Amino acid sequence: MKRITTLLLLFLVGLVSKAQIKKEILDFEFEGVTLNGVLNTPENIDSKGIVLIVHGSGRTNAVAQEWYSDVRETIGRSGYATYMWDKMGCGKSGGTFNYNQSVQNSALEVIAAIHSLKKKQTPGSDKIGLWGISRAGWINPIVINQYRDIAFWISVSGVDGKENFKYLLQENLRINGLPKDSVDVIVGEWLESVRISHSGGSFKAYQDATPNLGKNPFWLRFTQGGITEEGYYAYQPTFMEEKLDEETGLQVYVKDFDSILSRIDCPVLALFGENDMNVDWQKTKALYERTLAPHTDLTIKSFPDCNHNLFECKTGGFYEIQDSDLPFKRCEGFLHAMSDWLKEKE
Repeated sequence: MKRITTLLLLFLVGLVSKAQIKKEILDFEFEGVTLNGVLNTPENIDSKGIVLIVHGSGRTNAVAQEWYSDVRETIGRSGYATYMWDKMGCGKSGGTFNYNQSVQNSALEVIAAIHSLKKKQTPGSDKIGLWGISRAGWINPIVINQYRDIAFWISVSGVDGKENFKYLLQENLRINGLPKDSVDVIVGEWLESVRISHSGGSFKAYQDATPNLGKNPFWLRFTQGGITEEGYYAYQPTFMEEKLDEETGLQVYVKDFDSILSRIDCPVLALFGENDMNVDWQKTKALYERTLAPHTDLTIKSFPDCNHNLFECKTGGFYEIQDSDLPFKRCEGFLHAMSDWLKEKE
């Protein structure tokens, strides 16, 4: 099912900075709805540009809770403003939150934010960069293809073109101590459940096909008690409209994603945690090397003992993050990698 958890709560932890950063609440309109945003600009200097902070999946309360504060301050110290907003139905943004908002629609939302900044002649809006994590790894390439004036893209824990939940499930079951044969059974049941739902199968057929998945503790906790009949049928029509990859059986989030990446010609910085148990970072790294490297300036850096959110960790697993069994310490070199790279691109 469509589950990509980036666990944005961790980004509420920011590093205290001596940088003088100004803050301005700045809204914009998207599809007739007012989205609440915050513009941060460095004091006493003209902004070199504006970096849009693009969220991963899930609800947000980013403006009120100062999400990504250390990232935004690092970018600010590099001379760039940042702009970040809450999704529909989140924080002080209007509308209704839609967990199943398509990445294509999210890309249009980002472009609407860019147009608003330019229309308001916001200082720095003549040079727009993108920063994004996880799900934003689908959104930002679409933005760059549709809005051809993006100066650069910083990709954090980026994704390939397909559903990542198989990897997340498999790796978390493994690090939680399940033997390989049990992991294979549960992952196989999940793949069968995807096929059943996508082909229009009933909730009963789904239940019958997932006896081990349905009672697995990790699955129950991750899905907050499991998939309900109401939730199954509410999502199924949308899911049936989407494409499954014939070879892997995984949902294709972005059609012709390789081609979209290959058309990107702005500089790209890709940052990965080597203990990422949400996204197969090595697979994404290989994808970027195959598609981006031949056509643009690509820099890739990975950080050992770091999770999906680029915090230091032991396992990188879901339980470790959810139970706050972490030092809440940024991966060494993560923030410096961004500031150094931005300086090199001047």
